Amino acid sequence: MCHNIKPHRFRVNLKNFIIYYYCEMSEIRELKKPIREKASIHSHIKGLGLDSNGKAKFIADGLVGQAEAREAAGVVVQLIKQGKMSGKGILFVGPPGTGKTALAVAIARELGEDTPFTAINASEIYSTELKKTEILTQLIRKSIGVRIREKRLVYEGVVKDRKIKVARSRLNPYSQAPVEAQITLTTKDDERTLSVGEEIAQQLVSLGVKKGDVIMIDAQTGQVIVEGKAKGFEGAKTYDIETTKVLEMPTGPVRKEKEITTTLTLNDLDLNLAARNLAVTAIFSFFTEREINEDVRKEVDRLVKDWINQGRAELVVGVLFIDDAHTLDLEAFSFLTRALESELAPILILATNRGLTKIRGTDIESPHGIPLDLLDRLLIIPTRPYNADEIKEIIKIRADELEIELDPQALEELTKIGVENSLRYSVQLLEPSLIIAQRNNRSIIKVEDVVIASKLFSDVKRSVKFVKEYENLLLK
Repeated sequence: MCHNIKPHRFRVNLKNFIIYYYCEMSEIRELKKPIREKASIHSHIKGLGLDSNGKAKFIADGLVGQAEAREAAGVVVQLIKQGKMSGKGILFVGPPGTGKTALAVAIARELGEDTPFTAINASEIYSTELKKTEILTQLIRKSIGVRIREKRLVYEGVVKDRKIKVARSRLNPYSQAPVEAQITLTTKDDERTLSVGEEIAQQLVSLGVKKGDVIMIDAQTGQVIVEGKAKGFEGAKTYDIETTKVLEMPTGPVRKEKEITTTLTLNDLDLNLAARNLAVTAIFSFFTEREINEDVRKEVDRLVKDWINQGRAELVVGVLFIDDAHTLDLEAFSFLTRALESELAPILILATNRGLTKIRGTDIESPHGIPLDLLDRLLIIPTRPYNADEIKEIIKIRADELEIELDPQALEELTKIGVENSLRYSVQLLEPSLIIAQRNNRSIIKVEDVVIASKLFSDVKRSVKFVKEYENLLLK
């Protein structure tokens, strides 16, 4: 997969239904879900952790406790899969640190690997550059995917031989560059020798294609995809530690038609259609402003409907998660209410930690700071504080995800801190405690490391106490 697709290097030919990816990285693969290099706060969540009867397991799929909320979310997932969530949304209500965001992520995971998931804090819609309605529209369209299927003529097989012809580079006369290549691809049933031009030759070199690699060449675009290495291929170099996927020897003809599936969001298609007619010099300013004409969106919607009617694509309902929903104002709530009734609408999940409060920008008090007409359309799921056993298990899961070893006494101390203060504060002490342990030439966190870290970094209660103690010295 190319992890560094620049806007001006990524193009979708919407009319001819061809997708191009121009990457400057050393590897090109079919578009898949990005692989996270660093564990994020919810990267360990794989689903809701329910059994076949929809009952929550105590620990499963990265979630702990919150049995009632998880089981309610499981019912929501079934409603979504049965197409019965039209015009409805979900509202998670609970104190801070009770897993509201985690449950939203889990719902998206349950819906499928390529389900679009867009998460924002409600305050992010207030921009000086764009209107609130424009930002919300983009968020909604980022949360609706289009799974595109197309049959392409490809050459696929194991590289049996590769010869590269080089010549003096046109850009740098002191260096040489590939100008053409001859490559032999083989399968269990077929073998072909291909003569390819400069563009493919350059990809073969930049991707480091060598004997024994399983590759695919798109006959129409010339894109080269390295799929892995053939298992036990004669003459291919093997290593004790391999970073590439090991595959069985391909079967069938080298030249074949193959169905390729790619999932893009409506917003991706909006951006590419809008950029198609721009001059190269204007592209950078376009992606800075990010304003999309409504006519572009209508054209994309029409094209997507055509593809669906032709059986070439299908919609993937995604999830739009808005945290701290009480900070939205009446205009935003009105827009979301109308969006729920739209034909193309994602699953809307809101979260709040407020009770009875004023709707932003008004003197109207409402439950959770949300207008009653929108509340009536939401399935409300409460989340409750975690107990000591649940906090301990969550800390263990996060430590495993961060590859941190905890001494049993250190785990008990962190659990105690989580009960007395907050789960978030306890989890945040994991990495500072590891730094302190490493300074003492240890890779395992001991209880004294946790104690030192908790002294260095205050929790909310101690911070408030500090402010009151030095109230006369602090600026007002």
